[in-house]
Amino acid sequence: MTVLVTGGAGYIGAHVVRVLQEQGTEVVVVDNLSTGRADRIGGAPLVELDVAGEGAVDVLTATMKQYNTTAVIHFAAQKQVGESVARPAFYYHQNVNGLANVIQAMENSGTRDLVFSSSAATYGMPPVAVVEEDVEMKPINPYGETKLIGEWLGRAASHAWGMRFAGLRYFNVAGAGWDDLGDPAILNLIPMVLERVAKGQAPLIFGDDYDTADGTCVRDYIHVLDLAKAHVAALNYLQNDERTADVFNVSTGEGASVRQIIDGLATASGIDIQAEIRERRAGDPPHLVGSPKRINEVLGWHAELNLTDILNSAWSAWQAGPNRIEL
Repeated sequence: MTVLVTGGAGYIGAHVVRVLQEQGTEVVVVDNLSTGRADRIGGAPLVELDVAGEGAVDVLTATMKQYNTTAVIHFAAQKQVGESVARPAFYYHQNVNGLANVIQAMENSGTRDLVFSSSAATYGMPPVAVVEEDVEMKPINPYGETKLIGEWLGRAASHAWGMRFAGLRYFNVAGAGWDDLGDPAILNLIPMVLERVAKGQAPLIFGDDYDTADGTCVRDYIHVLDLAKAHVAALNYLQNDERTADVFNVSTGEGASVRQIIDGLATASGIDIQAEIRERRAGDPPHLVGSPKRINEVLGWHAELNLTDILNSAWSAWQAGPNRIEL
């Protein structure tokens, strides 16, 4: 098996690349290096490419044929909720066109298996405390809409020409499996908090008046190494002709608030971290926690690492990086 990983030099992608390499799987990476780094992919071949750009289908097709790829894991996408609200056309172009180009290249090259990086943002604001995969999908921002369209596109290609498809709906990914693979982009809550602390600034909480226990948004946090292993489980699942589902939550079933995360980072780091409250951001649901029942039962995957593991590993990776905080 040779797996092509789009966005494989990024935070999540690099973890998946390393897990695949450690189990002896051949990997080729396609990445535009906008947020990823070439030194994170362990010597895997790298094709530098914007998968949504002009001519991408031809480059992807040639790459898949050159390396005889049998599967694709597709991460390459834009992922910021607030930015998607401000720049919807850009998000649709990058996320939907990019996936369409990848799937067209798969059809052209005869590459049949696709694991798609979807998102819990597809759910929007579901009327249940813990979300299962068959709840009605009502995304509330363009980012979530593009991920839901991606699932539709993957399913349509499966019906059209036999592509085998699995979509993984991530909840909030955090932590580090190795210190050198910490989250390099200041786009997620934990690195955003640590960056502010490193600059001597108070981290920001966007809204403390939500209908949650402490007024701040609640999310289901999943360790990035557990998530990487979920992709391997999904690849293995696609080899089974008796597949019963094609979308899966990657979640723990437990929630933590923004304030809990900041307080947990204070404990992990030994730093007194005091947050500053700002107005709510557009497009943020107050509570989003996923049921892992389907992925537990169908893929045999279970989260092994908890919130303390996430926070401790994130702190360790930050301190191993270029913006170490002097204590």
